[in-house]
Amino acid sequence: MPCPHHDIKIVQRSNRQSAVAAAAYQSGERLFSEYDQKQKYYSEKRGIVHTEIMLPPHAPPEYADRNTLWNAAETQEKQWNSQLARRIVLAIPREIPRSQHADLIRDYCREFFVSKGMIADFAIHDKGDGNPHAHILLTMRAMDETGKWLPKSRKVYDLDENGERIRLPSGSWKSHKEDTVDWNDQKYGEIWRQGWAATANRYLEANGRPERLDLRSYERQGLDKIPTVHMGPAVSQMEKRGIQTNIGNLNRDIKAANSLMQSIRQMVRHLKGWIADLKEKKAALLEALQESKEPTLPELLGKYLDLRREERTGWTSKGQLTGSVADFNKVMEAIRYLREKELSTVQSLDAYLDTVSGQAVSIRAEMKPKEQRMKEINTLLSHIANFEAHKPVHVEYAAIRFKKPREQFAAAHRDELDAYNAAIRYFKVHLKEKKYSIKKLNEEQTQLAGEVAGYKERLSALQEDVKILRDVRHWLNQVLPSEQYRQTAEPGKKPSIQQAVKGRTQRIREEQAEKRKQPRTEKKQDMEL
Repeated sequence: MPCPHHDIKIVQRSNRQSAVAAAAYQSGERLFSEYDQKQKYYSEKRGIVHTEIMLPPHAPPEYADRNTLWNAAETQEKQWNSQLARRIVLAIPREIPRSQHADLIRDYCREFFVSKGMIADFAIHDKGDGNPHAHILLTMRAMDETGKWLPKSRKVYDLDENGERIRLPSGSWKSHKEDTVDWNDQKYGEIWRQGWAATANRYLEANGRPERLDLRSYERQGLDKIPTVHMGPAVSQMEKRGIQTNIGNLNRDIKAANSLMQSIRQMVRHLKGWIADLKEKKAALLEALQESKEPTLPELLGKYLDLRREERTGWTSKGQLTGSVADFNKVMEAIRYLREKELSTVQSLDAYLDTVSGQAVSIRAEMKPKEQRMKEINTLLSHIANFEAHKPVHVEYAAIRFKKPREQFAAAHRDELDAYNAAIRYFKVHLKEKKYSIKKLNEEQTQLAGEVAGYKERLSALQEDVKILRDVRHWLNQVLPSEQYRQTAEPGKKPSIQQAVKGRTQRIREEQAEKRKQPRTEKKQDMEL
């Protein structure tokens, strides 16, 4: 499945970011920023295979120069917290040929950005490590017909029911601001993500590829999987250096649980397919085996042991004995398991598979809210740590009365103040009682971790059960004729070609070997006549 990465961010001056620096990073060019009078160049950047600037019809042609464009865009922004550019980073499906990557990004930018009046500066990065991706830098302001930048918002006077302006007690007119364009509307995040998926899927289809890109969440796709927690650059670097973190450990637990659940679902699906196919061909099986009743599972396993002995006809005596003992021990262990579970017929095996599947789904449903709560506690603890660590900085900042020293202090302590304010906002939304106890949160997290570990043990036990049943399925398939081979497709769906071929390959080889052994007496007689 193609990588569903599509990240949208704003380049903001309040975060000490620069549109010129962002353009230099993604293009690999040496650019000069007129705002801070510094050269922007990233000499270590590698793997840049294509860069391009796309202009709408009314944009000045000189903006095709990257240095001119982004210095002009930054010149329009006077505030210390201005939004300078919109940045999109997206993964390009590896299934699309490299020769089409530029056309793919160009079509996407033209349809969703340039046609709306934005200037798009994009670059394609590909180091050959299987991770081709694109960086797209977009302007934030619209332009008029002459190519002049327009303001981001305009003043609009409020009117009463008679269409007259409303005067305030202060004597001024009541008014509000309206954006000149709606590019910052949150709805466009979804529109642009869906547009990228649709554009990439058109290219995949045109190249005859079956893969499709889907940017929806697991829940919206109807997948029973737990999403991992975003680690961020700091935690990622710690994990790369071999330092384990709480978020990293949680993600590893989530991946292990998802892998375990997927393995169980796959085993159950295969076994259910075998059972369903066995029921449909019950009559043919009885006729082929010349039996008047449905064969039991131990009887079919006995035929499998006979088949294995025949396959070792040319072996040495010691080899035949060793092989027979090994097969006998495995089959007897499976029979003991079937007897313990009281599984002697296909119907009883089918009922047991339903039970295993229901138990797995029930355990998963109980485990998901507890893992979600663990994620919430981790986030809350992170904000609590930021709140307590940076509260003195905020107190010092609030005590400054004059504007210029206040702004200088804010610029010097931007990261601490941002982290403190983010914690306050999170508390307002998620901390209902406005109080917290780190001790209680850690105790709750420890308790939840123990409960989740218990659920994983139960899932592991179910997996062992299904593994034994899968072996039994494989052995029984060896004693069935090729036309009655039990395929393992999910009930209600057609089995794939790979499933059909994989199970029948050896059976076809055996039938061909038997035909080669038959004497050709008929052909000789015809020649003599």
